[in-house]
Amino acid sequence: MAVKKDLSIEYLGVKCENPFFLSSSPVGSNYEMVAKSFEEGWGGVFYKTIGIFVADECSPRFDQVNKEGLPWVGFKNMEQISDKPTELNFENMAKLKRDYPDKVMVSSIMGSTEDEWKELARMSEQAGADLIEGNFSCPQMTSHAMGSDVGTNVELLEKYSKAVTSVTKIPFIAKMTPNITSMEIAGRAAVKGGSKGLSATNTYKSITNIDLENLTAMPVVNGKSSISGYSGAAIKPISLRFVAQCLQDPELKNIPFSGIGGIETWRDALEFILLGCRNIQVTTAIMQYGYRIVEDMASGLSHWMDERGFDKIDQFVGAALPNIIPAEALDRDFRLLPKFDTNKCVGCGRCYVSCYDGAHQAINWNEKKRIPELDDDKCVGCHLCLNVCPVQNCIVPGDIIFKKGRKRHPIKAKQQYE
Repeated sequence: MAVKKDLSIEYLGVKCENPFFLSSSPVGSNYEMVAKSFEEGWGGVFYKTIGIFVADECSPRFDQVNKEGLPWVGFKNMEQISDKPTELNFENMAKLKRDYPDKVMVSSIMGSTEDEWKELARMSEQAGADLIEGNFSCPQMTSHAMGSDVGTNVELLEKYSKAVTSVTKIPFIAKMTPNITSMEIAGRAAVKGGSKGLSATNTYKSITNIDLENLTAMPVVNGKSSISGYSGAAIKPISLRFVAQCLQDPELKNIPFSGIGGIETWRDALEFILLGCRNIQVTTAIMQYGYRIVEDMASGLSHWMDERGFDKIDQFVGAALPNIIPAEALDRDFRLLPKFDTNKCVGCGRCYVSCYDGAHQAINWNEKKRIPELDDDKCVGCHLCLNVCPVQNCIVPGDIIFKKGRKRHPIKAKQQYE
């Protein structure tokens, strides 16, 4: 049964019909593409990054990583910012805003000097942009004065943020690079320069595969290749980590965040929202499955809200963040043993092999019955067995054993594994 919820949310003072946006990338690089995405139901677009510099691209420029026949786990691109004339891009943005006034237009820009940043900001305002994003994070620019090399330089981050905010009142968002040890430091610099919001993360510098024919990385461009950006489902765990660390920083905790990195499903989007993001950006999943995935995202999120009794997204933004604590603060007083459902067990023995070869030899294998049997005394409760089991909910959390000398207290554990 279809369930429809109000998915509208305010982001930096701009009302969005939903939090689902195209990220600045090939999926939002001309009028026709963005118009189609709006018709499909996307709430807005971070238009493909515009610069005074017009990119001269290589061919081919994409590669992907998969595992055991699965769809893309990761994706590599060597594409830079827009390869279209600057004026044409702003004309397209203005036309889109005219034709789709209720959709949110974010102008993503990248300059190489203060004057270029200022000029691009003014042009964004003239085009009718609702918000402006500064791309401080593209890892494959051919100029060190642009992209992720700027995003790791706190002086330039502050200076260029200040350049934009000095010439326009449109809220400015700094797009952060993950190619850095501590994103919080870079985020503080951007905010000090006037950024009202942050988006994270852009792609990660990578080599996805080595080509055994030409003895270089992939993709192969006339026998050569280069290090460039990695995206897709594989980067989501690291992107979530950066978002959480930034939003737990005392100086950034109230900064509106746009979440990027490995978002393919409604659940992925929800995870970023639960950490505190009020806006979600997607690229790689669209390149795989098309704009239609926004329907699944909206439907899935609506069903989850209905099951949990939520009427608005605002009611659960950041709900998971307080439960993510430093490692030294975790409760280490107990062991949570696994429990085997022998009725569901298919007798594959994966739990036994993984425990013996990769953990604590706490599972014995009953050859006659072809079922695992737990040795409670040896088991440390690591749950490797649960993670390798191919049958859903065949292995779940079981008995709680408190360590010697530790005081008993209530324990909250996950019970259902989807």
